[in-house]
Amino acid sequence: MDTVVKKKISMYTEAAYLLGLLFLALGTAFMDLANLGMGMVIVPGYVIFLKLSQHFSFFTFGTTAYLFQLVLLILLAIAGRKFRLSYLFAFMSAFLFGCFLDLFELLVLKIPCETLPARIVFYTVGEIFCAWGVSFMFHTYVTPEVYELIVKEVSRKRQWNINRVKTAYDIASVALGIILSFSFFGFGRFEGIKIGTLICALINGPMISVCSKANEALFEFKDLLRLRTFFEGIENEGEDAGQPDGEADP
Repeated sequence: MDTVVKKKISMYTEAAYLLGLLFLALGTAFMDLANLGMGMVIVPGYVIFLKLSQHFSFFTFGTTAYLFQLVLLILLAIAGRKFRLSYLFAFMSAFLFGCFLDLFELLVLKIPCETLPARIVFYTVGEIFCAWGVSFMFHTYVTPEVYELIVKEVSRKRQWNINRVKTAYDIASVALGIILSFSFFGFGRFEGIKIGTLICALINGPMISVCSKANEALFEFKDLLRLRTFFEGIENEGEDAGQPDGEADP
């Protein structure tokens, strides 16, 4: 019996990039609505936003998110003693994410969400959108946000396993969020860091994997613009110069 081959839907990788940012922003807005804790890497920026918004009304969540990533980029450039062109595009991604996030915050935060069941539902929806957004970003060549860029840069420069670097970065982000929360709001106050943050840490990886497999089964990803070589070139810039600073992680 012949196997029926399902025809996949064509999806441009550039569209996957925009969808990834949109889904990440929408998912983050839903998680903010649920108030059960933010995702790991967004926690420090969210805590800073909560503090600044008490004194400066013009500081939005999205604005704080991309400005925080700008600070991370500057620290990365100082640590590496070099500014790479990929950093500029990473900030572009962070800026677009921040703009999309502010737009969705205006819409999503108007939704009634007072009961615990409603909060759980909206948090679940937010987590699904975030995982789906990351899976779309896996299928594009455009430089991702600063969070992902830092993981790639550290693992590349130190020749460490990227999954372990990602785990360490997530833990460091939550630790920084806790320090900022205690400093801004008092010892024992976990603002933005709640049960949802722990759940996100446990299920985020498997959910991204499921979403990626679904995307690959449904879509055929291909480039619309001839820019892949350019972006791959700026991401690999300087990789052959010098020797690695550390031993490879098996």
